[in-house]
Amino acid sequence: MHDEPIDPFNGDPADPTAGLDDPGDDATPDPLTDVERQDVLEDLADLEIYQALLAPIGVRGLVIECEDCREPHYFDWDLLRGNLRHLLNSGRPRVHEPAYDPDPDHYVTWDYARGYADGVHDTLTEGTEDDPGTATSAD
Repeated sequence: MHDEPIDPFNGDPADPTAGLDDPGDDATPDPLTDVERQDVLEDLADLEIYQALLAPIGVRGLVIECEDCREPHYFDWDLLRGNLRHLLNSGRPRVHEPAYDPDPDHYVTWDYARGYADGVHDTLTEGTEDDPGTATSAD
């Protein structure tokens, strides 16, 4: 099983994106800084939690507002995970295109997913913390 989608043009000399992956020998990308690397690792960990909580209720992935084209991009869980791993390994993001005719009702933002996860966490931990302000004494 592959962690990311298989490239249908892999090894094809007529690959229309061949020049995109090889910017040239003189354009070696800078590796991620330690802070950037940690951010990507945290995003991957968060993504696992979000998928575990949201996929069972019909959420297919996340929507991200693209800074370059100002369009929403819809990523299913596996594609987003593959993109983050690619960034972690190569130090640069993948070239991307908007999904074909996605149903926006099946995608949520990072902020929504984070809030949902926080709400589930708060609900599960409610009443398990000792709160001295709620204790009553019998006098």
